Amino acid sequence: MRPAGRAALRLTVFLGASDRWRHRPLSTEIVHRAHAAGLAGATVFHGVEGYGASSVVHTARLLSLSEDLPVTVVIVDAEERVRAFLPVLAEVVTGQLVTLEPVEIPQLGRPGEHGQPGEPAPEGSA
Repeated sequence: MRPAGRAALRLTVFLGASDRWRHRPLSTEIVHRAHAAGLAGATVFHGVEGYGASSVVHTARLLSLSEDLPVTVVIVDAEERVRAFLPVLAEVVTGQLVTLEPVEIPQLGRPGEHGQPGEPAPEGSA
């Protein structure tokens, strides 16, 4: 379910590529749990350089190959669905940074809903 046309929350989990949950990547575990919880979607982003609480810079540069590159998992859904997922997330996240930010998901025209793309909106709509 996409919460288009209303406010939502973006949940971001900041990880390292070496973070694991029972011998598999923690990012994979979070995505599978989000899917099982019925959240609208989850995306994993792999970074090329970064540092966190340890203040150690991890980089993908050739001369300093790192095994712990930054990884983020981003989930966006309705606020109540994201907040309901937090206890599930807490079962696997131990010390990683987790943030919540309010976001707006605009309702963009889709064929068949509000006319064809490029057509003017009906009178009285914004």
